[in-house]
Amino acid sequence: MELPVSQILLVTGFFLILIGIWGVLAHRNILRIIIGFSLLDTGIHIVMVATGYVTGGTAPIIDAALEKANAAASAVDPIPSALVVTAIVIGFSVTAIMLAFARRLYDAKKTLDIGAFTEEKW
Repeated sequence: MELPVSQILLVTGFFLILIGIWGVLAHRNILRIIIGFSLLDTGIHIVMVATGYVTGGTAPIIDAALEKANAAASAVDPIPSALVVTAIVIGFSVTAIMLAFARRLYDAKKTLDIGAFTEEKW
């Protein structure tokens, strides 16, 4: 019995989301929290791509390979893929900003443990 690719992607994506949530909530090191956010972000991307995937589907270009009558059932939805490309760029920039903040926090306190920053006033 073979699982469809979309189900494998969904399971993998949700697994990465769970690992990311665990990484954010269970660790006290800022770098590990940033890695948890990145894993969470990657899992969300995989789940979004899996929602638009059609097993055995083709590109959503109506031509001789894809008839208008079968387009809705056998074409891959391009919207989730386009959203994920945008989300990857945004996620990369957010990760870079988090790393820059982590560097500034390390320069200020010489530690990356979030317990050292609890007495700070906002």
